[in-house]
Amino acid sequence: MVRTPSTMLPLGTPAPEFSLPNVDGQMVSLGDFDDAPALLVVFMCNHCPYVIHVADELARLGAEYLAKGVAIVGISSNDVSTHPADSPEQMVAEAEERGYQFPYLYDETQEVAIAYHAACTPDFFLFNADKKLVYRGQFDDSRPGSDIPVTGQDLRAALDAVLAGQPVPEPQKPSLGCNIKWKSGNEPEYFGG
Repeated sequence: MVRTPSTMLPLGTPAPEFSLPNVDGQMVSLGDFDDAPALLVVFMCNHCPYVIHVADELARLGAEYLAKGVAIVGISSNDVSTHPADSPEQMVAEAEERGYQFPYLYDETQEVAIAYHAACTPDFFLFNADKKLVYRGQFDDSRPGSDIPVTGQDLRAALDAVLAGQPVPEPQKPSLGCNIKWKSGNEPEYFGG
């Protein structure tokens, strides 16, 4: 388990395009969310201890903010040849078990992770109604093995600010998690590849 921080993509970056299969077999694209007041893109997976640590609260947060009109997608980009627990079949089971109400997409080519400069799981990217990046950072201060409760307070504060038309609070602390499991030769330059 390599502790990897998010790359902190520059604020204001436009949301990169994606069109990926959901666990239900339907294709989901960036353009599906043109009317949303905010879009949260979460790079995640099934096996990572950091994702497991926040998964139940992420499911609660997802349900809460979907009800407020926020668009949310989870994306798994891990190489399933080396990490079969992250396979699309296992993603279906994980989404059902956790109660994820948001689409959980599979990025087989890893092109979407590279476009977003995703580095770790979980890695959170929040875009405003204009699809400009306003938050990239941690869920909250809790980590596996810490005594800090999982609340999602940092991400919630960012979501609440966007919905209220307010600036997102600073400073933004990088997310921390397991590195994305890159396919051989696919590790991007921003990640040292």
